[in-house]
Amino acid sequence: MKKSLLAGVGAFALTVGMAQAGGHLTFAPGDGPFSWDSYNAWAENAPDLSGQTITIFGPWLSPEDGYFNNALAYFEEATGADVIYTGSDGFEQQIVIDAEAGSAPNIAVFPQPGLAAVMAAKGQLAPLGDGMANWVRDNYAAGQSWVDLGTFADENGNDQMYGFFYNVNVKSLVWYSPENFEDAGYEVPETMEDLKALTEQIVADGEVPWCIGLGSGAATGWPATDWVEDMMLRTQPPEVYDQWVSNEMPFNDERVIAAIEEFGWFARDDAKVSGGAGAVASTDFRDSPKGLFSSPPQCYMHRQASFVPAFFPEGVEFGVDTDFFYFPSYADKDLGNPVLGGGTLMAMTNASEGAMAVMEYLQLPIAHEVMMAQTGFLTPHNGVNLEAYKDDTQRGLGEVLLGATTFRFDGSDLMPGGVGAGTFWSGMVDYAGGKDATEVATEIQNSWDALK
Repeated sequence: MKKSLLAGVGAFALTVGMAQAGGHLTFAPGDGPFSWDSYNAWAENAPDLSGQTITIFGPWLSPEDGYFNNALAYFEEATGADVIYTGSDGFEQQIVIDAEAGSAPNIAVFPQPGLAAVMAAKGQLAPLGDGMANWVRDNYAAGQSWVDLGTFADENGNDQMYGFFYNVNVKSLVWYSPENFEDAGYEVPETMEDLKALTEQIVADGEVPWCIGLGSGAATGWPATDWVEDMMLRTQPPEVYDQWVSNEMPFNDERVIAAIEEFGWFARDDAKVSGGAGAVASTDFRDSPKGLFSSPPQCYMHRQASFVPAFFPEGVEFGVDTDFFYFPSYADKDLGNPVLGGGTLMAMTNASEGAMAVMEYLQLPIAHEVMMAQTGFLTPHNGVNLEAYKDDTQRGLGEVLLGATTFRFDGSDLMPGGVGAGTFWSGMVDYAGGKDATEVATEIQNSWDALK
């Protein structure tokens, strides 16, 4: 096709949701807070893929699949290719079956990198090459982190970059009520030292600083693992975090125990937690943040991921009733601004000219901005226009990502299931209930050893 959509933009004028040029472009080229110039520069030299079909398989179902198809439509318009995305809630099982049968899609969307690493070691993924690694390093905030997270050993044991991250979530957040802070004269802390001082100030004022709940049915305990992971990233270099997650460093190493006890500084003090320390393990994580909005407030802060507003009371307005700040790093440890979270990884499971062209298209700001404008999509791409985010909440989360100096995946998600979704969860419940951190960590390590 090799054409610029902005040429003759008048012919493309439309409003969001109207049919256009084949009936599938959601935002009018040239309109809105999108990076049309870079898109058109790419489209001018895009390969002619007319008649070719590119298949993508992933975990996104309705309505996310529709949003993704809307983003892919601009690739199709520029290249003439037909891109078919299929979503499944059984993605992780099916992609293995398809790869073993030799019928894998061109591109697979992995919800976490663990399975991609396993498939890379079997020779079932195609490397993206040094060019992609260099681009990510230069164009993503905390770029080296994203290169590392997408780099796996191939079937010969050699490290290669296989994965490009697209759509990220953020966990390193503290939610609060701006009105409550203003009424009490509190300011948003900028360092962990400030956060601890604020915690103590709230206690001294006769109030309760934190709401913390670990309850989650069969998954009870997971919110505490996020606390510990965040503390590991704030007390140790990222390479130590990686050694912990892989068990190259044992779970009962003194550095891990210290991170667990940092969580305990907040969670095991009756004066610091709504309902007292004894309520932490039994309070459902979905109910825990509601204390921010009671009158008078039952707590002033709640550490939780970007999804937590789904459990806020009806009618809570972002920027008025609630806001968030970055769970801060220690000023005296010189470890930058680490961010904990997750994200989806694009990898080629059946390489083709069209599949590589899609991966190149996903480097463009527009491929991210179209998603940003439609849904809760976050990106560490530092070339996007933040005004494209659909609301202030998403924009603020995007700014947290862009401020990261290190990004790491949720550690428990990368550990063996029996540990990360087993003894780590239950061990944190035991610790919150008063059990010694060293004893808990040793029991978790013993469970890991039993799996080897």
